[in-house]
Amino acid sequence: MAPAPPPIRVNRAPALTLWATVVAERLGYSPATALTLGRVVAGSSARAKARRLGIIEETQEGEERHSRAAALNPRRHTIHLLGRDMPVLAADDGTRTFGDRLGEARAALEALAASLPPAELNRIGFRLYERFRPDVPTSRSSTMLLPRSPRPI
Repeated sequence: MAPAPPPIRVNRAPALTLWATVVAERLGYSPATALTLGRVVAGSSARAKARRLGIIEETQEGEERHSRAAALNPRRHTIHLLGRDMPVLAADDGTRTFGDRLGEARAALEALAASLPPAELNRIGFRLYERFRPDVPTSRSSTMLLPRSPRPI
């Protein structure tokens, strides 16, 4: 049996972006839309954490979101993914942080996503992410352990 590959050192935001992208693709969204949704999920989680830590105030965030929403195309629609409602926006690739191990990380996440029906995956997907996400960083990046198989929630 081949030895397990070393863990991937990456921050939480890229890990969540990639996971949400894989889940969105499993739900049938195009790769470009799925990546956009992944970035929105990661950004939403970062804002929620900033509120909990007192780094950003709810009124400040509300004003920022209101001004961003006003600039959006009126044809936008809302998508529900991993417990969050969000508009679809164009975005650049947010997964470069994985470097030459992106394929390996994506394959592991795709295998996990494929192990569940799409509706169930969307329902429990964030809880799955919480099980493999990187630890709270003590330095610039943390260790992400790739999921080996689905674990009961």
